[in-house]
Amino acid sequence: MPTITAFKTSPDKGAGLARDMRVRWALEETGQPYDVRLVTFEEMKQPAHLKRQPFGQIPTYEEGDVTLFESGAIVFHIAEHHPGLLPTAAAPRARAISWMFAALNTVEPPIVERDHVKHFEAGKSWQAERFALVDERIRTRLDQLAEAFGTADWLAGTFSAADILMVHAIRRLEGSGILESYPVFTDYIARAADRPAYRRAFEAQHKVFLNASSA
Repeated sequence: MPTITAFKTSPDKGAGLARDMRVRWALEETGQPYDVRLVTFEEMKQPAHLKRQPFGQIPTYEEGDVTLFESGAIVFHIAEHHPGLLPTAAAPRARAISWMFAALNTVEPPIVERDHVKHFEAGKSWQAERFALVDERIRTRLDQLAEAFGTADWLAGTFSAADILMVHAIRRLEGSGILESYPVFTDYIARAADRPAYRRAFEAQHKVFLNASSA
């Protein structure tokens, strides 16, 4: 049974935005049981954790002699070794993998940068200007993504690991006023959130927050 690591006290306060959510969701979609090791921020900087994740982050994944870090790599590993998250035909499979990389390398970076501006540049004289610049880059990416998406339900035709990564990336924009102007993506997120595997993963992550809050 694989073991993943997750925040003992998550900055997202149980909103399902921490990156272990992606891994939980992938495991739930493939019906794989898993254990969770909760770590504090202090423990994440200790040698034991740094051996698993050299940058002191979460999640990590351990199964037998396999130890992985980076959520995209972990989701890809799960998808490669268990049916249901990648198409079996070569062309759709390759397209789904391309969209996995696009979610992490093209769509997500300006969204994460926006979080940085919001939380770490608050009160700075340049924050409003930075927001304008970053939001313009985000909208450009979302315009391009919407064009590519068209009227499809999922990125690669059927639900795949690409949708796990893309949905999780763009969900960070909820409440920003940006995402709400793209019904194609609010509908996309709603379809994903209605999946039983998503609900199980979300509830498992949220339960950690509830337990930490009541401790």
